[in-house]
Amino acid sequence: MALFMQLTSSPVITLLLLIHFTVLFTVCYRTKALVKLPPNVSFPAVIAFGDSIVDSGNNNNIKTLVKCNFPPYGKDFQGGVPTGRFCNGKIPSDLLVEELGIKEFLPAYLDPNLKSSDLVTGVCFASGASGYDPLTPQIASVIPLSAQLDMFKEYIGKLKGIVGEDRTNFILANSLFVVVAGSDDIANTYFVARVRQLQYDIPAYTDLMLHSASNFIKELHMLGARRIAVLSAPPIGCVPSQRTLAGGIIRECADKYNDAAKLFNSKLSKELDSLTHNLPNSRIVYIDVYNPLLDIIVNYQKYGYKVVDRGCCGTGKLEVAVLCNPLDATCPDASEYVFWDSYHPTEGVYRTIITQVLQKYLSRLI
Repeated sequence: MALFMQLTSSPVITLLLLIHFTVLFTVCYRTKALVKLPPNVSFPAVIAFGDSIVDSGNNNNIKTLVKCNFPPYGKDFQGGVPTGRFCNGKIPSDLLVEELGIKEFLPAYLDPNLKSSDLVTGVCFASGASGYDPLTPQIASVIPLSAQLDMFKEYIGKLKGIVGEDRTNFILANSLFVVVAGSDDIANTYFVARVRQLQYDIPAYTDLMLHSASNFIKELHMLGARRIAVLSAPPIGCVPSQRTLAGGIIRECADKYNDAAKLFNSKLSKELDSLTHNLPNSRIVYIDVYNPLLDIIVNYQKYGYKVVDRGCCGTGKLEVAVLCNPLDATCPDASEYVFWDSYHPTEGVYRTIITQVLQKYLSRLI
């Protein structure tokens, strides 16, 4: 015992013990994966691109009104910390790394507190209010997909400096890449701002979105990504803000918004199947989130929710981003609501959808 006390009094030994227990904790945490993977199959990292559904804080330090690093956002995240996640708690990118047993949450690449060790297990490049249409992020002054790719290239260089080129190539080839975009294009750029309606009808506009999405996936593949999950557009006409803006006096789901989303999704699904066959060693999978979310919206009481047409923040009819702020009254229990603000689901809804998604699609990504 005395010898042990002598040894641990040495600064070097103490440091070694700290490193040992840190590694031990990390290994133990990783074994808590809720998803069972086949032997010798792993996802070393999750890397996310797109919009506010997976943005974990990249908009915090850019000049835009589309941010949420203030209360009541984060009401149920790590003791009520607003981090720039457009939710009361965790978002899909966090839930994926949690379910896969990689880490507790997926940090934003532009987080000033990001550590080198965070890069090895994945980061998020997404930016709230971005989209496939290059005009969408321009209108909102957020990070376009092209700039997200530039950040990813920078990330690859940093990763090589940390783990070497061979390990970097392994991480890129085996990690889960997640792409989420399209809802802001349809809802904001096409229907609300109407800036594209003079140039395109819905079939032509969804072609524009598809062309951009396809090129983005090809570039990801060229940079080393192989396992790529691309989420569908959601039933955007049923989110509270679009009910308010286009659902009439009784705020029904806006059918024309949903029809546009379904048209885009049908094109996206076919294009991703084509890319999988044409890009070497790729597993590019279309992930339907339209129908799982619509089922929750239509049958919300069956899922245990009490409110579906309003968000938890403020009146719940229009508040999102800076309009959902500390001056707004917030519902006491977000778990009773399908939507957190007028645009984004609550953590509970995300958990239900991510569980369904992993059960249905994970085998196609490994």
